[in-house]
Amino acid sequence: MVLEWVSASEFCQHWNVPQHKANNAVLALHARPFLSGRKRSGRQRIAVNMEVDWQYPMRREMQEILPGLYLGPYSAATKSRFNTLLDHGITHIICIRQSIESHMVRANFPDKIKYLILDMADNLTQNLISHVAECRTFIDECLASGGKCLVHGNLGISRSAALVVAYVMEKRTLSYREALEFVQNRRYCINPNDGFKQQLMEYEAIYKAQQTLLNGQCSQEKGKLKRKHDQTSDDFDQDSSEPMEAVS
Repeated sequence: MVLEWVSASEFCQHWNVPQHKANNAVLALHARPFLSGRKRSGRQRIAVNMEVDWQYPMRREMQEILPGLYLGPYSAATKSRFNTLLDHGITHIICIRQSIESHMVRANFPDKIKYLILDMADNLTQNLISHVAECRTFIDECLASGGKCLVHGNLGISRSAALVVAYVMEKRTLSYREALEFVQNRRYCINPNDGFKQQLMEYEAIYKAQQTLLNGQCSQEKGKLKRKHDQTSDDFDQDSSEPMEAVS
């Protein structure tokens, strides 16, 4: 990985990015022409990864987070983008919106694409975790059938991003921060609200406890099967060792 450095103020001015979003962030941007010949100045600096090309207009498009799982804004699922969805093989869509948004964020292809519509607000009190299992099941069934799933809200930044982070946490067995970074490396503009971030941190402990319990149950079942198999083998050996009665 090739890294060069540029001050946060320089980067934000050039790429029209709010400076508070650039602080302490690794920015995946092809910025060598901009950086060429620039001196490193300023107290606040950010790393720029030259290997990945992220440009600000890409926030209006969807990005593939895991094989077959895409995250993006509603603009990626409008009627004018139908051919793009077909080109990417999208067969399922999770549409996340608040009821008051239903007139503008809606299912545009219900007869061609399978939808899961979730009623969620983007605020600090919205319960995120209650929707995680439903999303996981929908995505898993989609991928198992050979399909591809797009998860979108309005902007593809907070609600939809938080649910995708939760899915990645479980599927990759990652911590909240690792999963957030994983998703952000593919769609840099994500920024779940603070309420969702707190719930995701709490969900890390929940899903890990569930996995530990499940692994323990699997181990117990394997132990029972092994004991049953050993007992069956012992019974067979005992029967085989008994002398056969003569047949007259």
